Amino acid sequence: MKGIILAGGSGSRLYPVSQAYSKQLIMIYDKPMIYYPFSVLMLAGIKEALIISNEETLPYYRKLFGDGSQLGMSISYALQEEPRGIADAFLVGENFIGKDSVTLILGDNIFYGKLDFIRKAIQGNEGGTVFGYYVNDPERYGVVEFNASGKVISIEEKPKRPKSNYAVVGLYIYDRTVSEKARSLQPSARGELEITDLNNLYLKEKRLKVELFGRGIAWLDTGTPRSLLEAATFIGAVENRQGLKIACIEEIAYMMNFIDRKMFKEIIDSMPLSSYREYLNKIYRDKQLYNRYQD
Repeated sequence: MKGIILAGGSGSRLYPVSQAYSKQLIMIYDKPMIYYPFSVLMLAGIKEALIISNEETLPYYRKLFGDGSQLGMSISYALQEEPRGIADAFLVGENFIGKDSVTLILGDNIFYGKLDFIRKAIQGNEGGTVFGYYVNDPERYGVVEFNASGKVISIEEKPKRPKSNYAVVGLYIYDRTVSEKARSLQPSARGELEITDLNNLYLKEKRLKVELFGRGIAWLDTGTPRSLLEAATFIGAVENRQGLKIACIEEIAYMMNFIDRKMFKEIIDSMPLSSYREYLNKIYRDKQLYNRYQD
């Protein structure tokens, strides 16, 4: 299984800051936004990742992540010259995907909670798997429609009259036929290859599974100034209460055994003096925490 982070887009709703840099580089409390979706791929056990973005932003991601070897990963980069829809990621990343299955996550989506179910969904995927989350404003998203027995019968993009309150979140798992399917799509009225159209191809083949998030999982969409503030406040509250960081990619690499103890210490020693380094030193010294994670 390979992973893709789609971190492009114009970010027009966050103007004027989006004039200066990509929204995925905006700080969500104490880390760049892209750390949060990146950490989800890591927690799912994915070690090969492709970051797709525009020409101006790719150098910043390279500076943040390098080739990924320091995290025990392999990270590649690809250019999307202009926003052409989420499904376009599977054309841009076609060579990267090759004959493997792939998990795509959007660069502005944050998930919090016990995410083991994502790894299980990856292991059990036989076609396509998407995730539904109960929201108050489903008209803003792709919406799942169920029949009386709970079976998924349609996914509709931003409907004026939603047929349920379950929105499809920005996390998608597909088999190796995804690039071929994406190539068959026609641009929508807004000139994009819609992810909902791709999902409906899998649904038509009866090979699309929808997993519903439980109430203990938080999905934070960070597409507006208000949602950015809410996300940062949420992350800050949890971190300050627990004394543990969310989406700390170096910690995750260590806890997931992507890297060994020696490599973890080398990462820490390479960092400038900061609260982030102090936190990682605390994790390094706390062998009990490491042992509990392994259990």
